Amino acid sequence: MRCDKIIKIIEDWAPKDIAWEKDNVGLQVGSLRRNIKNILLCLDVDEKVVEEAKRKKCNLIISHHPLLFRSLKKLDFENDNRSIIIEKLIKNDITLYSAHTNLDFTKDGVSFQLANKLNLTNQRFLQMLSQTQNKLAVFVPIDHADKIADAMHSTGAGVIGEYHNCSFRTPGTGTFMGSQKSNPKIGAKGKVERVEEVKIEVLVNTFDLKKVIAEMKKFHPYEEVAYDVYPISNDNVNYGMGVIGELKEDLSEKDFLDFTAKSLHIKNFRFNCGKKSKIKKVAVCGGSCSDLIDLAIQNDADAFITADIKYHSFQDAENKILLIDAGHYETEIFSLDELKNRIVKSLTDKTKVFKYTGSTNPIVFYNN
Repeated sequence: MRCDKIIKIIEDWAPKDIAWEKDNVGLQVGSLRRNIKNILLCLDVDEKVVEEAKRKKCNLIISHHPLLFRSLKKLDFENDNRSIIIEKLIKNDITLYSAHTNLDFTKDGVSFQLANKLNLTNQRFLQMLSQTQNKLAVFVPIDHADKIADAMHSTGAGVIGEYHNCSFRTPGTGTFMGSQKSNPKIGAKGKVERVEEVKIEVLVNTFDLKKVIAEMKKFHPYEEVAYDVYPISNDNVNYGMGVIGELKEDLSEKDFLDFTAKSLHIKNFRFNCGKKSKIKKVAVCGGSCSDLIDLAIQNDADAFITADIKYHSFQDAENKILLIDAGHYETEIFSLDELKNRIVKSLTDKTKVFKYTGSTNPIVFYNN
């Protein structure tokens, strides 16, 4: 199997287009046309990761954090760590691909896996992405309605949460008159025609719009297809940031802190004084999500687990919500399990998928 087949599986789940606009997701080094031997998954890429890839005969590394986030001005194979890693990847014919904020923002992505470790129920996005969809309306003869709707749905149109093939159909009468240069499928040139048609309306992600329209036109019988595209500002229930849910039972603040440490396999974390003696509703966001603290409070969350929280953020939230800084690495690492499961299910050969056995966490705790 080639690298691009694996990448398609990832991007069908976590499209690159939903990533933060300043992010650098996708191919980092190498070729996507390379035939895969084995695959290594990691959060970050360093020299030890590349060495493990070599030992396990992995020629595709998939990382969460991009190696190339800031631009490189030169390749210094003696003094610059990123340059040294790039040299090792190239010399060993290893392709490097990164799925970063697109994996953060997708359903069942980073934050959902964090929520799963806490056994949260009634999970939903804390903040859904907006202005990422269009409504596509196309006018078709009645006898072609199902075929054209199926074509649009097969390319990603009409997905609303856990529901697929969503559309709305309105019957009506279409009129048209072709010029002498036209080649009408129905009727004759220079004659006004009336055709019983159906208006099919579907939601389409902005990044899927071109391919949905192309597929729709492929099955449409008319020489000139009448359709409308409406930008909409609806919240996109399929993509968003953070997750909010509920514990199966109320816990005291002390018990919840113990539960968090045990669930996330961590011994050290920072927290403040919350507002309630009991914790039930919990918001989470893998990685650095301090900008969602106010939203967690507005959603009446009793606790919010994320990473990289600043001193004054703890201070401002005191007695409003229990903030837990559980660590950047620690809140994202569980996403590799879901990534591995999805890739393994798609494999049709003997390719193996490994998770990096070491830790790329640059933060260590001093114990006196």
